[in-house]
Amino acid sequence: MGVVSTLLTPPPTRDRAPLPATGRAGRNLPAAVGVAVVLVVLVAGSLLFYRELFVLLAVVAVCSALWEMAGALARKRIRLPLAPLWLGTLGTAVCAWQVGAEAAFGAYVATSGACVLWCFMDQAEADTGTPLEESGNAVPRSDLHDMVRRSRSRSAAASVFAATYLPFLASFAVLVAAQEEGAQRVMMMIALPAASDTGGWLVGVLLGRHPMAPRCLPGSPGRVHRLPGGLGRSGCGDPAPPGRPCMGGRGPGACVVVVSTLGDLGSRCSSVTWV
Repeated sequence: MGVVSTLLTPPPTRDRAPLPATGRAGRNLPAAVGVAVVLVVLVAGSLLFYRELFVLLAVVAVCSALWEMAGALARKRIRLPLAPLWLGTLGTAVCAWQVGAEAAFGAYVATSGACVLWCFMDQAEADTGTPLEESGNAVPRSDLHDMVRRSRSRSAAASVFAATYLPFLASFAVLVAAQEEGAQRVMMMIALPAASDTGGWLVGVLLGRHPMAPRCLPGSPGRVHRLPGGLGRSGCGDPAPPGRPCMGGRGPGACVVVVSTLGDLGSRCSSVTWV
């Protein structure tokens, strides 16, 4: 029971010192490259050889992220109901893969509703050690009872946010993977933001002089965010098949990166020192 309790109710996360940075990179490059290679092999291998494994990989990744989020929220004494969230993650992914978008949305709504009910049906004795008002007002209402009710509301709101942020958004990747040529489309969907962010980081390492956001990103180099590196990588999409309208490929991919680059630079130009 101790293992199950820890699994469903993770302890608050602790502050850990990041790995030492290597040179101007602002991060530990060997560790970052190693993690990237493992993720690329898992995602690309599952998409190219057996796409059902990609669905399983997405479910495992989302469940792990939910467990980590529960530990982070526990620092603020907010408890996530992991049991219905994990079950809803599996249901949303399966519905997206087997049925379609309507079924995935229905599974998400059911998950959110189950999480809210779970939070409000949780017994107050587990939090306070005292019962709520008994019949005949034998136990009067107190500030402690109001605190328990507020904690339930916070947990319910956090659970809906978690269900939306992780399993619901992950179902879009599953929906894309289920389509014809879904493997290439998912790879493009992942490669565009990854290449854009990596390109901005690389330009900052090579040209930047001062940290762009020293309070938010301590130790990171000055950088021009999402600049030519990402733009150069945006042409990795396959051209449209013959006889079909050009809905993807190099041109639209480049436009997406250019628009995101210009919008992001406009909000960050005051924090960047140009060389």
